[in-house]
Amino acid sequence: MTMSNTGGRRKPPTIHDVAREAGVSRGTVSRVLNGGHYVSPAAADAVNAAIRKTGYVVNRHARSLITGRSDSVGFLLTEPQERFFEDPNFNVLLRGCTQALAAHDVPLLLMLAGTDDERRRITRYITAGHVDGVLLVSSHSGDPVAEELRAAGVPLVACGKPIGLGSKVSYVAADDRDGARDMVRHLLALGRRRIGVVTGPLDTPGGVERLAGYREVLAEAGVEADERLVVSGDYSRASGEAGAERLLARAPDVDAVFVASDLMAQGVLAALHRAGRRVPQDVAVGGFDDSPAAVAASPELTTIRQPWDRISAEMVRVLLAQIGGEDPAAVILPTELVKRDST
Repeated sequence: MTMSNTGGRRKPPTIHDVAREAGVSRGTVSRVLNGGHYVSPAAADAVNAAIRKTGYVVNRHARSLITGRSDSVGFLLTEPQERFFEDPNFNVLLRGCTQALAAHDVPLLLMLAGTDDERRRITRYITAGHVDGVLLVSSHSGDPVAEELRAAGVPLVACGKPIGLGSKVSYVAADDRDGARDMVRHLLALGRRRIGVVTGPLDTPGGVERLAGYREVLAEAGVEADERLVVSGDYSRASGEAGAERLLARAPDVDAVFVASDLMAQGVLAALHRAGRRVPQDVAVGGFDDSPAAVAASPELTTIRQPWDRISAEMVRVLLAQIGGEDPAAVILPTELVKRDST
């Protein structure tokens, strides 16, 4: 690195320093930095070695002026801020996406938009070109963000299938319906017959699909449907607690509960404990996600594992492909039943 003429402060290495160290032209270095097209393997190796030796870092702002790209991606959560801190799934997904993008040297911008005003401001920011694409998490039906970004031509990948947009938007999802079926079959195999459910929000794909899986298995087993056993929640711990209280009031003979998230299941366990119901002796409880909330629960939760590492990696892969010009894609990943002490 070179020394400045004012004091002893070192100037950061430039593309010229890399070219000189590698013994190639500045144009060759530039081509390596922009994908390595029309560069021999030997020259590319020399440039990459020079970058490591000099400590050169790409000036993203300067490159964005040339390429028209920001070289960054947005992680957009359309939920109130407190939900981001309460629900461990969001943090796990954010960490996985950050790590997957780091392998491509792409920074991730966290965006929280829980109100209409926040959604409008962030939509304006995104469509102005400040990020190259968006990883959209927790999209409710009627939420205009996904449609507005799609209409503006912004590369977009949703976590879960956005309701009402079908094949118009790329998405990566766990097989919510099949996971719910596995859990309800497990509860039936234990001899439980009065199986309640605390659903997720029914304006989200997970809420709809997990409830559908629950109903399908009961119908297959010839268990008569009883709508008193179905209560709704919003994935928060408080809604699980309130849901369990409603279930106990409506159907005191309930002997199992399938809960559409581990965090809600913690609330269900608290309500059952308060009512004097033993878990699993009196009431078996199954969750969904296999989040940190599952092993923090007492007793530890039997649950459905979502493959969060694969979900985040696939979301990043599909988004980068779309930024590169590929068509929208859909990926559905299998879930797994994890047995613990609550059943």
